[in-house]
Amino acid sequence: MPPKRAQSPSPGYGEGRDALLRAVVTVVARGGLRALTYRAVAEEAGVTHGLVRHHFGSRDALIVAATEYSLAPAIEITHLGDTGSLDDWAKDVPKVLTDEEELTAFQFEVILESRRRPELRDAVKHLYAGFREATLEDLRAHGVDADKAMANVIFAALDGIIFQGLALNEPRTTRASIAKLRELIKSSQQNG
Repeated sequence: MPPKRAQSPSPGYGEGRDALLRAVVTVVARGGLRALTYRAVAEEAGVTHGLVRHHFGSRDALIVAATEYSLAPAIEITHLGDTGSLDDWAKDVPKVLTDEEELTAFQFEVILESRRRPELRDAVKHLYAGFREATLEDLRAHGVDADKAMANVIFAALDGIIFQGLALNEPRTTRASIAKLRELIKSSQQNG
């Protein structure tokens, strides 16, 4: 039996919901969705399990809310949507594998679970729509004449690179793959 972890300090006033959502991300990232219980979330957030149930009502509502919550920090850390040189495009994407590894693991856990549980599918569709839109905005901000189809393909490549980076923990390969994707985008601009 693993040693019992120390309970996190209670969140401050007005921080409760975010603390619960961060706790969901942490619990799922560490143990998968099978580890997600009201008690595990409460222990991680430093609150009572009744408070978790009160805020979200059901385990699925908790998962959906945490999935929605996870989009903004993931976009922020990768700087998708920031302007700059195309030579720097997506340079911060590998940070999701270091600075936000739990967030990334959580998202992939939910994405895979949505195959088996259709009640999670809308949250995953919303998550992917947010990433695709951020990718489109980012490409355009970097001067790439991109449409939705191109952004979808490029995001799919990024998503695969991130998934492999999370699974294999090969930072050099992740950086090299993003650099190659950047080259492909640049060459499409020159040939287009």
